[in-house]
Amino acid sequence: MHVTHLSLADFRNYARAEVEIAPGPVLFVGRNGQGKTNLVEAIGYASTVSSHRVSTDQALIRFGAESAIVRMRVQHDDRALVIEFQLNRTGANKAQVNRGAIRVRELPRYFSSVLFAPEDLALVRGEPGGRRAFLDTLVVQRNPRFSGVIADYERVLRQRNTLLKSARASRVPADALTTLDVWDDRLVELGTELMVARWQLVAALRPHVAAAYRAVAGDDHRTRLGLQHSIEGDAADPHLDDETAHAPLDPEVTRERFRAVLAERRRAELERAVTLVGPHRDELVLELNGLPARGYASHGESWSYALALKLASAHVLRADSVAGDPVLVLDDVFAELDEGRRERLADAVQGFEQVLITAAVGGDVPDRLRATTVRIAGGAVVEDDATEPTAPPESEA
Repeated sequence: MHVTHLSLADFRNYARAEVEIAPGPVLFVGRNGQGKTNLVEAIGYASTVSSHRVSTDQALIRFGAESAIVRMRVQHDDRALVIEFQLNRTGANKAQVNRGAIRVRELPRYFSSVLFAPEDLALVRGEPGGRRAFLDTLVVQRNPRFSGVIADYERVLRQRNTLLKSARASRVPADALTTLDVWDDRLVELGTELMVARWQLVAALRPHVAAAYRAVAGDDHRTRLGLQHSIEGDAADPHLDDETAHAPLDPEVTRERFRAVLAERRRAELERAVTLVGPHRDELVLELNGLPARGYASHGESWSYALALKLASAHVLRADSVAGDPVLVLDDVFAELDEGRRERLADAVQGFEQVLITAAVGGDVPDRLRATTVRIAGGAVVEDDATEPTAPPESEA
């Protein structure tokens, strides 16, 4: 799978832009603040229905505009798709594929990409919520049906927490709070489904993470990863690389354990007015050389680990997809790497059908990834030898 054309209207700093994109490695180069990342951000949104830089869609709409439109032509073998989405300041966002309307959350059914950016260092060094979001994004990319499961789980969680707060304010005894049982049932059903999907994902990622880390770092620092479930307690084994880590997670056993722990923790939940167990409290545990990567990995090791997680994601999606490779995006990555890691990363990504790279300095990127170069200045594509941006052709969007 690869993007052949990108059209933007009122997206970030682009009033209008039309960009032809070749398969293979493509380098978007230009000074900082010119709009390189905005291009790949638009492409990434079509795969994850979110930005890797901001939490709200409003920031993606150009100042003074009421909506932003992104249109992409995507090619896989002899099949072509036109994917379009519109982000609105007021009202619901819209999406369509080949002129047929779809729900925005269905976009990952039609396009797949994996984006790595400096912000992804937080996967190793940041808080657990970022690692849960990483897993859930990939779960949805593997099976877009889970966007609905996750949305329903979050809705039930909010309503359950609201009920707990109301009960605490009214001083309702824990054993008299029978209305919570209905929400418990839904929380358990949806939460179990999500925990099983995450478990399967981590099992699929594990061998690819180890191989990708060796490829990028040039050494084997014994990467291990596993899930620590809150329903098992704070001291639970995170199942990093033992027999239980490779065995399937039994949905029925998980469901019953989840239900039992909710009953045990009800009094504590009522006192704190918050749901204390469930996948929203689980942790993806990352280990390096037998120690937690968070807090013990060096800067270079953390970069290698974060890159390995994203490269492993691309390999998992490649194995799952009938539409070929995901588009791999490396946003402002090479400037942060030493020469050895740059060359090894170039080796690791060469097998993908399309790799989109952004850089402020083209020389930071190995020569073999610069065959196709697109220069960006002031929110416009410029010719290689031009000193001023050329006027972009009229968009269809």
